[in-house]
Amino acid sequence: MNGTPDWGRVEYTSVRELRGPLAVVDKVEGVGWDEFVLLTPDSGERRHGLVLEVDRGTAVVQVLEDTAGLDPARLRAAFTGSPLRIPVGPGWLGRVCNGRGEPLDAGPPVFGESTVAVGGNPVNPVRREPPAEPVLTGVSTIDALTTLVRGQKLPVFSAAGLPHLELAAQIAAQSTAGGEPFCVVFAAMGVTHADARFVRDALEERSAADELVLLLNTADDPVIERLLTPRIALTVAEQLAFTEGRHVLVVMTDMTSYAEALREVSAARGEIPARRAYPGYLYSDLASLYERCGRIRGLPGSVTVLPVLTMPAGDITHPVPDLTGYITEGQIVLSRQMHAKGVYPPVDALSSLSRLMRKGAGPGRTRDDHLDVAAQILSALARARQVKELADLVGQAALSSTDRCYLDFDEAFARGLVDQGQGELRTLEQTLERAWRVLLTLPRSQLAMLPAEFLDARRVPEGG
Repeated sequence: MNGTPDWGRVEYTSVRELRGPLAVVDKVEGVGWDEFVLLTPDSGERRHGLVLEVDRGTAVVQVLEDTAGLDPARLRAAFTGSPLRIPVGPGWLGRVCNGRGEPLDAGPPVFGESTVAVGGNPVNPVRREPPAEPVLTGVSTIDALTTLVRGQKLPVFSAAGLPHLELAAQIAAQSTAGGEPFCVVFAAMGVTHADARFVRDALEERSAADELVLLLNTADDPVIERLLTPRIALTVAEQLAFTEGRHVLVVMTDMTSYAEALREVSAARGEIPARRAYPGYLYSDLASLYERCGRIRGLPGSVTVLPVLTMPAGDITHPVPDLTGYITEGQIVLSRQMHAKGVYPPVDALSSLSRLMRKGAGPGRTRDDHLDVAAQILSALARARQVKELADLVGQAALSSTDRCYLDFDEAFARGLVDQGQGELRTLEQTLERAWRVLLTLPRSQLAMLPAEFLDARRVPEGG
């Protein structure tokens, strides 16, 4: 395991049983929760684990590499006396590692000047600074309508078959913090080997510039490793942000795979299941990850979290998106209808929301007209949806000329603002200019949310 020194330790040979990814060790003394464990079979091939619980001298250990091929009678367990720690520092930048932080890029192990527990430390709420200033993704529909703010946690809700991984990789490749020191930590959990190759290729340029940390847990890696991957990612990000002074974007995909790994461990432990067989502590577990983002008073940098999750059967009330929505500050929702129209990224703008957008956009942050343009577009989209429903009932011929303008607006919005190439980077200026062109398909009388000075500057005629 990366960053684990070779302690002098007592080894126990009292492994009672192996149960799926768990090992039960009897007659232990002085062992604590979340303690790191080294397990050594007779073959000498070392495996690693974490203590899940201790009760009257019996420890339940979560084995990161799984327990396949192990014989409990021939297994030695050594408890290290501390939680799992990893080295931290800029040495992670430009590296590609597996979900446990071990190199996949043929390089040496990652080294750092110090080591930090992967569980992180709770942040005193009094020391938190409110999120402020934007992280620009280069994706028009996000930058214009659901602006991502430094220190925010903003999830992407998707469904099977939608291009959420492509969108996550594009955001990771293109995002900037307005010229300030910036980097990305990308944690992929349960992805296929083809998807892992896609992510590596898509982020190759950012990695070569030493602006990326890439952690890849593939579908055939141990399920338990998925519980560790986001924690390592956030631990690395916290040091890069609050010690090195960078603004860090942490992309975590797919959080549904993470939750399913948590459910599997819970079932192996014999815990009483809650909704959809997920453990009752799913909310607090997800919060322990998402709440590690933010800005801290007196420290440089920020950690912004973009979790990506697939909703089983597209059900937004499923426990994982449902609880994620409670913890985070908005959501970006991908739509099957937009995807069927051939629009990329297929974002449903009316279902998407960034609750902190006003903290990171507008005068002095992006552009003076940004918030007004976004509000007018969303208002017009809501009206266009009503008009489309009416047209389905009475036919387009029965619509007024104004209503037909809204149908034109809806098409212009999808094709002129939302739709862009997977490798296309749009500046905020380009995005807002496209937004204006879309809005000007409507007559001035329908642009009531835009101040007159903005309309006059665009020479929008009265009554037009």
